[in-house]
Amino acid sequence: MVVDPSIVRTVALPQVIDLGATILFSITGASVAIRRHYDVIGVFVLALACGLGGGLLRDGLFIQSGPPVAMRDASYLIAVLVGVVLAILFFTHVERLSKPFLIIDALAMGAYGVVGASISFEAGLATPACIFVGVINAVGSGLIRDVLMRDEPLLLKPGQFYVIASLLGVAGFAVLLTVVHAPAVPSAIAAIAITFIFRLLAIFFDWKTTSVIRPRAPVDGP
Repeated sequence: MVVDPSIVRTVALPQVIDLGATILFSITGASVAIRRHYDVIGVFVLALACGLGGGLLRDGLFIQSGPPVAMRDASYLIAVLVGVVLAILFFTHVERLSKPFLIIDALAMGAYGVVGASISFEAGLATPACIFVGVINAVGSGLIRDVLMRDEPLLLKPGQFYVIASLLGVAGFAVLLTVVHAPAVPSAIAAIAITFIFRLLAIFFDWKTTSVIRPRAPVDGP
């Protein structure tokens, strides 16, 4: 499916959405590092990986239009630093709130999904590819975080809806742009809300995916 050139010309989103997602993901990365008692270098490196990881995957693997955006614009490194500072300043208070990490992660995932899809539309990718890259952009930071922390990636194992929440939001963004022909910014806000609300509902009601083949129960006796 070839993208309408008129959509490509009007799909660009304000940079503040991308920077906002970078700050939010940086907070989650820094919070995990602080929780594990890393020093300031470790906190910054994990915040950097979380804040910029999804965008680096997007630009390096799929868009390939030169150096990644995060490396051409100093605003992104500043956003990571802001996330680190916020995490350090408010970590004690955040720890007292109910599931703050998951809430911040859900909001960042929604924002990064539409940013990835928007940049993919601008690059002229087909609509299914734009949805795919948007989802990778959204969940890639979490994947890199889990790998660096030597945890089994949340992306790969059964659990509360994660990729599904991102897919719904990014697909909604693509439909609003290509079918409804809605403006980019309202479409992005609606898509972020879809991902965020669906992710929170999955957390609240404990909606989960299951393994393709359930493990057999152990048999007692000889």
